[in-house]
Amino acid sequence: MKDREILRKLAAKVREIADLSEMAERKKRWYDQNALKPQRPLILCFPEGAWDEICNEKACECKDKIFCGWELVLRRRIYWWEHIHDDHVEEPFFGVCRQVSDKGMGVEVNYTYGENRGSYVWEPPIKELGTDIEKLHFRKPVLNHEKTMESFELAQKTMGDILTVVLYGGFGWSCGLTATAIRLIGIEKLMLAMYDEPQNLHRLMKFLSDEQMNYLKWCEDNGILSLNNKNGYVGSGGVAYTDELPAKDWKSGDKVRLKDIWGFAESQETVGVSPEMFGEFIFPYQKPLLDKFGLNCYGCCEGVHERWSYLKTISNLRRVSVSPWCDQEKMAEYLGHDHIFSRKPNPATICNQFNENEIRADIRNTITIAGKQPLEIIMKDTHTVQNEPWRLTEWVKIALEEAAE
Repeated sequence: MKDREILRKLAAKVREIADLSEMAERKKRWYDQNALKPQRPLILCFPEGAWDEICNEKACECKDKIFCGWELVLRRRIYWWEHIHDDHVEEPFFGVCRQVSDKGMGVEVNYTYGENRGSYVWEPPIKELGTDIEKLHFRKPVLNHEKTMESFELAQKTMGDILTVVLYGGFGWSCGLTATAIRLIGIEKLMLAMYDEPQNLHRLMKFLSDEQMNYLKWCEDNGILSLNNKNGYVGSGGVAYTDELPAKDWKSGDKVRLKDIWGFAESQETVGVSPEMFGEFIFPYQKPLLDKFGLNCYGCCEGVHERWSYLKTISNLRRVSVSPWCDQEKMAEYLGHDHIFSRKPNPATICNQFNENEIRADIRNTITIAGKQPLEIIMKDTHTVQNEPWRLTEWVKIALEEAAE
């Protein structure tokens, strides 16, 4: 009973925040941004790994494990409003994820982790690419409807009269494929295979692309997908608000299809290969997947300026990540007013030593380069703030000051 009271009190606070007129103004800015009609550069700051230093399980009062997890979600949403002060939007919803599981692709990948969010190592299970690929098979996902509805009904009973409880689900984070390939064969093997056994690598990438397509179709057929045209996180940062999704022939109550939602891919792990090799071994297997989606985002931490000749052919490409390793001038020229310039500043400026002058100069430089283009500046990969949460607040303050100029 006490756990329920704790959650209801927090949910009421979230509802109070979501109902503020400020949220309606923020939503309008994101709708305009995604329609390529920007009002000003939009600013987001994701605490990500730094949440462990700001608001972690130790802050929770609930005893039940499920309630404790929900409590943490609600506390972080409140913290975001009270302390970060960016263009993040709060909605009067509480999401419960559909519970989907599978037993993998036929081989086991075992990881050995470091301490406290440290690095990890693994032994790639595919040793001989030419023969071991036969061990792989498509995933066989299963929706646990009973457990999903148990969680949904519990959330409804606990706080459904305060926040609208919604079911959501999707296809995972990225259709990039290369992270999966590297788990299976290792990053050195992936790169060397482009020279040593190109046909076998093509076989692997074709399998992974077909496997992902099969998984996406299963998600469509089984009603797993959810509309992400409101306050959803899209790409490697950015907010989903758009009137262009779902597709015009979708009706309320219909199953959500890929063409009704945002898609995303990246290939951060292949930054060490030439654009031509990316164009031969990676992109041809990503594009058929992305072309199924209604709108698309591309890129994360990799520099994509040398890959633009390929990326510009993606159907409905709207948001492109401009990482710290991108040539900003080239990206501004390539993106123009037809795509969103999604700038990701180097997080070292707040994760290492906070330097206001350096931060301000970097943001000002980006705004100068992008000019009147649709621009968002998104601080992420913040795996620490050296136990000084004020750094996030101050970064946002600086960024908003520069955006206002």
